[in-house]
Amino acid sequence: MNQAQAKPEHCVVSHREFRGLYAVTPDEHDIGLLTRKVRKALAGGARILQYRNKSANAAQRLEQGAALLALCREARIPLVINDDLDLARAIRADGLHLGRDDISIAVARAQLGKDWLLGVSCYDRLELALAAREAGADYVAFGSAFPSATKPGATRAPLSLYREARARLDLPVVAIGGITTENAQTVIEAGADAIAVISALFEAPDIEAAARSFSRLFDKNKP
Repeated sequence: MNQAQAKPEHCVVSHREFRGLYAVTPDEHDIGLLTRKVRKALAGGARILQYRNKSANAAQRLEQGAALLALCREARIPLVINDDLDLARAIRADGLHLGRDDISIAVARAQLGKDWLLGVSCYDRLELALAAREAGADYVAFGSAFPSATKPGATRAPLSLYREARARLDLPVVAIGGITTENAQTVIEAGADAIAVISALFEAPDIEAAARSFSRLFDKNKP
């Protein structure tokens, strides 16, 4: 069996399984430091990893993405690539996350096929989520749920939006933006299936402990 044949298939999660801590990587140029941080987040219970690095060049993203994919394969969780279809295809990641200025969901789906996980940022607008569902998205994200250090000027998504989305959508709902262990419970109770976290996870003194704290919140809020 050659290397290509031995490579695992996509790690696919069902709507029911799409729940818990959604770790989003920080901008980090040191691949060794990045992988160490991610290992700790995965050990603490992160259920999905999104690779997001807005400051790295294409070669760095390729190297880092491939390294993170190996960690995710080992942990048996999906790796989603932020806003970079070419990178997602090059490393055969598990999914792609799209924002308002990226390619359309239809184009992404056509190029990637049905087995890829496609997520869409819908900000504070339910109508974007409804349109994303019709176009073939697998999950939608709303935010900023709280004031965010990563995007201080981001539009705020009220808790009522998560409640309405939970009532009207049959897709997993992700909350992102300013989420900490102190406020996460509120947005989970409002209807978020997953919480996307960057700073409060990867800047924590103990990343694994922080991941466990976030993950335990979902044990208290079982559907």
